[in-house]
Amino acid sequence: MIPERTKKPAPEAVPPLPPEEAPEPPRRRPWLRWALLIAFVLVAVYLYAHRQRPAEPKGKGAVAGGQGGQRPVPVLTASAVTKDVGVYLTGLGNVAPLNTVTVKSRVDGQLLRIDFQEGQIVRGGQLLAELDPRPFQVQLMQAEGQKGKDEAALHNAEVDLQRYQVLYSQDSIAKQQLDTQAATVAQIRATLKSDQAAIESARLNLSYARITAPAGGRVGLRQVDVGNIVHANDQTGIVVITQLQPINVLFTIPADHLPQVLPQVHAGKILAVEAWDRDLKHRLAIGRLLAVDNQIDPTTGTVRIKAVFDNGDEALYPDQFVNARLLVQTLQGAVTVPGAAIQRSPQATYVYLVKPDRTVENRNVVVQLTEGEDAVIQSGLAAGDTVVIDGVDKLRPGMKVDVSAAGHSAGHSGTGNGGGRGSRRAVS
Repeated sequence: MIPERTKKPAPEAVPPLPPEEAPEPPRRRPWLRWALLIAFVLVAVYLYAHRQRPAEPKGKGAVAGGQGGQRPVPVLTASAVTKDVGVYLTGLGNVAPLNTVTVKSRVDGQLLRIDFQEGQIVRGGQLLAELDPRPFQVQLMQAEGQKGKDEAALHNAEVDLQRYQVLYSQDSIAKQQLDTQAATVAQIRATLKSDQAAIESARLNLSYARITAPAGGRVGLRQVDVGNIVHANDQTGIVVITQLQPINVLFTIPADHLPQVLPQVHAGKILAVEAWDRDLKHRLAIGRLLAVDNQIDPTTGTVRIKAVFDNGDEALYPDQFVNARLLVQTLQGAVTVPGAAIQRSPQATYVYLVKPDRTVENRNVVVQLTEGEDAVIQSGLAAGDTVVIDGVDKLRPGMKVDVSAAGHSAGHSGTGNGGGRGSRRAVS
C-alpha cells in the first residue's frame, strides 16, 4: 500500500509585476504636413498648366503677336479723314451785361406802390413804382397861382403904360415917369417867365413821382418796401435792372496772337466767338467779336477782347465765368485722326499704321494742332490711312493685329457742334 503523498500547500499568488511603460512614438510636426500638401498642389498646377499650353515655336516667331502664327493683338482703329478744322484762340472770360442801371427816386417822398415782380423782364419806360404825388401837386398849384397873380399885375402895368404914353404925348407928365412905368412892365414880364419855370419844375417833380424803367432788362430783388420814405440821395435805390439781351463777354488772349486778329478786324471781317462752359464740354452761345482793347496788360502779357451775344435763350448770365473761343482761321480739307492715335517719344511723334497685311508699323507724323478730340496732321499720313487708337501699349512694329474699326466722327471742326477741349499748338 502506497502511502498517500502529503499535499503541499499551494503557494501564495504572487501579484504580477506592472508592465514596463513603452516609449511614446515621436510626434509628426504639423507644419511639415502642410508644406508637403502645398508642394503637391503647386506641382499639380504646374503640370496642368504646361499640359494645356500649346508648344511655342522656336525662333523669331516665339514672341506674342509675331510672325510665327501667334494670336493677333486686338486693337481699335480709325481712318484718317479730311475735314474743315477751325483754328481757335481760347481765353477765360466773364459775362458782362450790356447795361446795368440802379433805379433811384429823383425826388423825396413816400413809396406808395411797387408795380413790378422781382425777376421780371421790363421794357424801357415801364412804370416800376409810384410815390405820393400830393406834395408835388400842391407845389404845382402854388406856382400856377403865383403866375396868375403876376399876370394880373402885368395887365395893370401895361394899362398904366398906355395911359402914361397918352399923357406924355400931351406933355402932361415927365419922360422919367413914362420910362419908369415901361421898366415896371418889363420887370413883371420877367417875373412871369420865372413863374412859368416854377410851374414846369413842379410838373417835373410831379412826373418824378412815377418811377419808370430807364432801360429794358431783367429786374432784380427790390431794395425797399412800400411805405418807406425814399430820398434822391439814397445809395441802394429801389431796384437794379440788368440788360441781358444782348450781352457781352470779356476775355483775354496772349498778345502774341494779335497778328492773327487785328488784320482781320481792320479789314472789317466779322470773327465768330463761341462761349463754352468751364469744362469746355458744352457750347453755350455763338456771338461775334465786338472790340479789341487799345493796350496790353504788361503784368500778364494779354489783351482784352469784347464779344457780343444775342443771348435769346439767356444761356449767359452776368458775372458768369466762361471759356471764350475766337475763330481766327479755318483749315480747308485738313487730314485729321483721333488724338488718341498720336504717340510721342523723345525722338519723334508717331502713330501705329495698320498695313494691308494686318501688321503695324511706326509712322512718324507732324502734328499741326489739336482741336477737340482730333489731331490735324501736317505730314506723314494721307486720307484713308488706318491708325491704331486703342491697344497701342501691347504693340511692337511688325506685329499682327485683330482690327476693330471705330468711326472717326468724334471731335468737331471749326463750324461743327462737337464737344471740343479747345485748340492748342502741338510740338512735334
